[in-house]
Amino acid sequence: MRDLCHRPLAEFTADYQVNQAGAAPDAYMIRSVDLHDHQFPAALKVIARCGAGFNNIPLERATEQGIAVFNTPGGNANAVKELVVALLIASSRNLLQAAQWSAQAAPGADITLRTEQQKTKFNGQEIIGRRLAVIGLGHVGSLVANAGVALGMEVVGYDPYLSVESAWNLAREVKRTATIEEAIAGADFITVHVPKNEETTGLIGAAELRLMKKTAVLLNYSRLGIVDNAAVVAALANGNCQHYCTDFSEEQILNNPGITITPHIGGSTHEAEASCSQIAAREIMDYLATGNTVNSVNLPNVQAPFAGPYRLTIIHRNIPNMLGQITTAIAGAGLNIENLLNRARGDFAYTIVDVNQMTPAIERAVLAALDKIPAVSRVRLIER
Repeated sequence: MRDLCHRPLAEFTADYQVNQAGAAPDAYMIRSVDLHDHQFPAALKVIARCGAGFNNIPLERATEQGIAVFNTPGGNANAVKELVVALLIASSRNLLQAAQWSAQAAPGADITLRTEQQKTKFNGQEIIGRRLAVIGLGHVGSLVANAGVALGMEVVGYDPYLSVESAWNLAREVKRTATIEEAIAGADFITVHVPKNEETTGLIGAAELRLMKKTAVLLNYSRLGIVDNAAVVAALANGNCQHYCTDFSEEQILNNPGITITPHIGGSTHEAEASCSQIAAREIMDYLATGNTVNSVNLPNVQAPFAGPYRLTIIHRNIPNMLGQITTAIAGAGLNIENLLNRARGDFAYTIVDVNQMTPAIERAVLAALDKIPAVSRVRLIER
């Protein structure tokens, strides 16, 4: 595959190797390559996306074909945090406009005098003491909130789904709000760090923009569509918002002096790419060796220690009587179940069954019996 993450190949143990072109791999490790029109080989079992976003992967089709898909949450969090902090300062101090003016200044002996006379139009404000509202306090948001505290800002955060891990990582000075409206009202800077889904699409729209201070700066370094760009353009024109910074370009926000667009570089650092790639490599090895699905984006997150020397993993439709069919097939092959774990995610479910014995004949029998179940997408046998 093109766009393969090369940095983490050293993470793989000796029993893994990079396939040559035309071979049938067990795993894909990708960055931004678009797989929507790609035909997955029958041998493919797992795809790991080196980054947080996975809209370049056809999740439903992958799941139907029994392919687990992973992303690497948190791998580029520090890179995004640093860019957001840079833009907080740049927008507050008019750095981009000042640098552009200086670069375009006409040459001449009086350039220093002209600079001194005209520089006052770029006077900005210090961010110390300013109020920062962080919408979403996950991997990136919590880092941004803590950085704001370290810079002397008053930081408020909104996240109705705050995890225990993220809560522990938050500086105690970060004040949580009960509603997004409470967080936005009175904030000098509003920065959005939430995953994109049905609930968060259009999260910041006309109603939210009307709550902002006229001098507020809005930042979207999460995903295109979480902020309603048409509403932002209208708010800037009406004076309801001072500036908008985003990593996601769209035609309707081009060539607007009130908008700073960066070319999707939030996670584009050498360190972030290496970190995401290393996480992806470990996810691939863990899934192939144990069947665990931590950080999967199409299967339920499952992590279970082996309760027997052999493990069957089954990706299947989330429909009634599936467990009955699975256990009947396993018992029919003469196997005793040591442990069974089943979790569902939407239309699909994932079942892990640990058993205490296996022979070539039993293996053929149990795999054939499970494969015959119409709702089963893939069955694997893993030996501890």
